[in-house]
Amino acid sequence: MRKYFYFTIGLLFISFSFNSCKEDVELVGEFKETAVIYGLLDQSESTHFIKINRAFIGPGNALEIAKIPDSSYFSSVNATITEYLNNSKTGKSWILKDTIINTKKTNGVFYAPTEKLYYFKDSSLGGLNPNATYKLEIILYKGTNKEFFVTGETGLVNGISSGQSSQNASFDFVNSTDGKLKATNISISNTGNASVINASIKIEFDEYQNSTIVNPVSFIWNTGESEVQSNSTFSTSIHGQMYYDLIKTNTTSNPIITKRKLKSMTIILTGGSDEFNNYINTNKPSNSLAQTKPNYTNLKVSNDNYVIGIFSSRQTVTIVKPFSIALQNSSCLSQKSRQELCEGVTTSGLLFCSDNNYDANKSFYCH
Repeated sequence: MRKYFYFTIGLLFISFSFNSCKEDVELVGEFKETAVIYGLLDQSESTHFIKINRAFIGPGNALEIAKIPDSSYFSSVNATITEYLNNSKTGKSWILKDTIINTKKTNGVFYAPTEKLYYFKDSSLGGLNPNATYKLEIILYKGTNKEFFVTGETGLVNGISSGQSSQNASFDFVNSTDGKLKATNISISNTGNASVINASIKIEFDEYQNSTIVNPVSFIWNTGESEVQSNSTFSTSIHGQMYYDLIKTNTTSNPIITKRKLKSMTIILTGGSDEFNNYINTNKPSNSLAQTKPNYTNLKVSNDNYVIGIFSSRQTVTIVKPFSIALQNSSCLSQKSRQELCEGVTTSGLLFCSDNNYDANKSFYCH
């Protein structure tokens, strides 16, 4: 799974000068070059992306300037990431290359859908070392004589796991005594250094016309986020009614559909570092009437310039739980939950059936 972290961050510095004998407003004052850096390393990935931009200032309409890509790019960027273990270089170092992606959302004020990102690939066995420190060094040029440096470093988040990793651990949304829908839990263990953990579930099912898949469907159910301590466990509760409501909401109304089959449920656990958690909390909307907020970054800059953003890490753990495994009595859903999907009040009219071998003698089996 390749994850892209797309943050459309721009700064507009406006200086107002008033004179008792002059009523003109000076819109463009003295400006210090400002770098905007955003990057998160993830040991589950082989390709890692860093966003490197510049704040801009200029005459005219700032919203129009924001639509011009060159206004947010440096003329030249030289960037490297180096691996350290016990304060010594390991010999692994990467020069970042630039690439253009075209998946940036178009509902913001900045240029889209294309943008420039910088990346490196680590194809070594085992990927990035969870015990190592990674140092970022960037040399930036606005023009031939505008050189300055940005540096940062981060360790890697590690130690996240879940009791749901066993294929025998099914989601059970139906009470065995009265048949009513109930909540179930995702248990999460943090034996490492995560400061905040988000849990979500990717749900996938296929829509068929007879025996042909005409529309594969997938969506993400964000089930909760919590700040955590090291060497701790916690759980997030997910309710059956919400599960079946989401399934219903994400089905299509195509009249050619003759049946639907649940394919899998994938638990996605994402843990962020303490620096990343601080950055997120600092950038939340202010609750103060004065609207004053501190700036937070773990990056350093030279030559009396400015830098905003973060260079940090996160860990992503994915646990794929298929609906049906050949010759195995296991499923992402308990049998009563599978029956509820096919014949329950919320989803009974959606043509779901079960292809799990252990449902072969049930009324909701796919024939």
